[in-house]
Amino acid sequence: MRRRPAVLFVCLGNICRSPLAEAALRSAASRAGLDIAVDSAGTGNWHVGNPPDRRAQATALRHGIDISRLRARQVESADYTRFSHIFALDHDNLRTLRMRAPPNATAEVALLLDWVAGRVGMSVADPYHGGSADFEKTWQDVSAAAEALVARFSSRA
Repeated sequence: MRRRPAVLFVCLGNICRSPLAEAALRSAASRAGLDIAVDSAGTGNWHVGNPPDRRAQATALRHGIDISRLRARQVESADYTRFSHIFALDHDNLRTLRMRAPPNATAEVALLLDWVAGRVGMSVADPYHGGSADFEKTWQDVSAAAEALVARFSSRA
């Protein structure tokens, strides 16, 4: 019997990119009728307990998704066995995740956009220092990744 996919999205602070990725995958999986556990976290601890950035919330709302109840958390050792897949949103966070992986890690740790055709090796740009257009670009990136993940997990069912 196959393990239910469990996906963790990771960026630096868990207030912009990773909560948007979490929202995009939850939405895509729901539309596809696919049962996937989804969460997000940050490698840093600066925003632990805080809601997503107001601009990330506004972007998600423009796409019909309320992420205001999400709260930032930091990646923990248990995540490496709790999740089947841990996706970093950029190379720095991928490096950090790989360095912090405990010896008993079972999760596949990879760069998120590696799952999107034509985007291998690319990072999801950090919109934190930008405006609404930057957050929309991030939404488009994580939405493309969510659709690719749903297609991949659906074919394994």
